[in-house]
Amino acid sequence: MTDAELARSVALEAGHLLEAIRASSGLDGAALGKKGDRDANTLILDRLRAARPNDFILSEESVDDRARCAAERVWIVDPLDGTREYASGSDEWAVHIGLAIGRRPALGAVAVPALGRVFATDDLPPKHPPCPAGLRVVVSRSRAPDIARCVGDRLGAIMIPMGSAGAKAMAVVEGRADVYLHDGGQYEWDNCAPAAVALAAGLHASRIDGSPLVYNCENPLLPDLLICRREVAATVLEAIALA
Repeated sequence: MTDAELARSVALEAGHLLEAIRASSGLDGAALGKKGDRDANTLILDRLRAARPNDFILSEESVDDRARCAAERVWIVDPLDGTREYASGSDEWAVHIGLAIGRRPALGAVAVPALGRVFATDDLPPKHPPCPAGLRVVVSRSRAPDIARCVGDRLGAIMIPMGSAGAKAMAVVEGRADVYLHDGGQYEWDNCAPAAVALAAGLHASRIDGSPLVYNCENPLLPDLLICRREVAATVLEAIALA
């Protein structure tokens, strides 16, 4: 099994597990979110350790082993991206399985069970249709960053509220949106797999100042992100600089 096949398989299995937990556990709210995070994390770590015993893993739900910082290959995972959405009954949540090689987002998979899909770096949608006249920007449903609204206003964009980071990023990958702009706090597990998938799909993915995304840092805080169609990247980055 290749790394990409492994990422896709594990993301799919974890997504099925999370759906089953929500359907049959009898839990809701915070208790449901906690069980989903814990059980999905256990499954993902078991599968990755069995298949790639020499690789390190950085997971939102596990104690960080800083020995990973010297490693070339590190799996960066979010077992349940959008715990709030999952726990509240929303469909806007995802599973992230990313692999950073040499600190870059080399490959990954994002499962979005509500869409019945796993977006993976070796299995992506066909080429996007032409860019629409009015850009569509996905923003957080609960706490849209001010910069996204400012840039959206400057570009005359349509703002589309959406849940988890993975759901928003995959909306751009799938062509249902054109820009995902975030500022104000994320960690490597929030965007490693989405960035890898976006880059493999031919999209632009960077920090909001245009610099490359770097992973497997000692401090996994990675507070800002831009994923967008490549043909509008320069325009969006200019609008960000003026915001």
